[in-house]
Amino acid sequence: MANLSLSELLGTPVVDSTGAVRGRVREVAISPQDDPSRIAVLIVRTKNGDRILPPEKITSIRNSVIHARDSVDLWTPLASSEGFLLLERDLLDQQIIDVHGRKVVRVNDVDFSLVQTNGHPMLNVCEVEIGPRGAVRRLLKNLVPRRAITAMAERFSPKIIPWDFVDLIEVDPARRVRLKIEHERLSKLHPADIADILEELAPAQREAVFESLDEDVAADALEEINPKLQASLVESLDSDHAADIVEEMEPDAAADLLENLSDQKSEQILEEMQPEEREEVEELLEFEEDTAAGRMTTAYISAPSNGTAADAINMLRGFEGGVETVSTIYLVDSNGNLAGAVPLAKLALAANDTPLVDLTSDPLISCPIQADEREVAELFDKYNLLTLPVVDDTGQLSGVITADDIISLLRRKL
Repeated sequence: MANLSLSELLGTPVVDSTGAVRGRVREVAISPQDDPSRIAVLIVRTKNGDRILPPEKITSIRNSVIHARDSVDLWTPLASSEGFLLLERDLLDQQIIDVHGRKVVRVNDVDFSLVQTNGHPMLNVCEVEIGPRGAVRRLLKNLVPRRAITAMAERFSPKIIPWDFVDLIEVDPARRVRLKIEHERLSKLHPADIADILEELAPAQREAVFESLDEDVAADALEEINPKLQASLVESLDSDHAADIVEEMEPDAAADLLENLSDQKSEQILEEMQPEEREEVEELLEFEEDTAAGRMTTAYISAPSNGTAADAINMLRGFEGGVETVSTIYLVDSNGNLAGAVPLAKLALAANDTPLVDLTSDPLISCPIQADEREVAELFDKYNLLTLPVVDDTGQLSGVITADDIISLLRRKL
């Protein structure tokens, strides 16, 4: 299997069946909806205009010359590049997402694998060059002999990304759909990595990538992004789409986000949300952000104080909130007052019929809804907490603050 680069292929003379040079390669095209890595056609500039040359009409690529099977008159004129990803136009010098390295990089060249299949060469994209080797090839092309370029490029260590680890960025939504450019690989990354990648992109690219993510993935990533950028991304979305994403967020994170939006956008999103999720968020919006109530989430597990371990486990199985809130199960009495806290580790080791009150940990630490951020942070530090229950003036459990909220708070204070 031979290798060939895009910089080498562009400008290569094309000889037809008569043995005469009839044109030069102007572009190399992929049809992602058919095959995301196979070269679909070469676009050849001839004296009579651009024509397309599919691999099955090529007999060989050797000695820097492409040999076509037919006469130039039989090469199909290029009517439109619609549906093609043009590698020079759409990839060279463009930003892409390296999902393996979890970063945004710029493409300097593209490498192909070249194999002979059924009597014609088959080109497949195998990797992209992001280091100086690819840049040298392009800068020196047409200035020095090809052998000299190869020798010079080989002095640099290859810095490549396998094509399977590349996520393309397409700003035009209609074209993204036509080309079937999706972000499945990106979606599998940790939300914090997705957030870092989004922050590296230019605004238009950032919005295009974010808009294409599934709602649950977008919600998780949004919670990891700084508030200013959060607001910018959500303001760029249609209100119904934004509402779908906000509904997937933890209630406290959703409330914080809406607080940072314009009043008009925030109201539009709330109107589009489902009644239950909207009510949870609206309750949290009533509290000052720098208080315990402003930091708490209403997505937690509370069990009756007269229940058993089996009851709590069943509640765990049906819980749809974030995993960070389930390190502790909180007990409430018949009036909804906080009555105890059961660590998840104790629950996991207990027999099904064990009363929950027998599994509680002392002392029971909580804070009032009006406690300020400093008091909350001090309680987490003093008692090495993972979660902290928040109670109102009557002792009723109102919400829970999680350790990741405090970490985010402290990071903003640095």
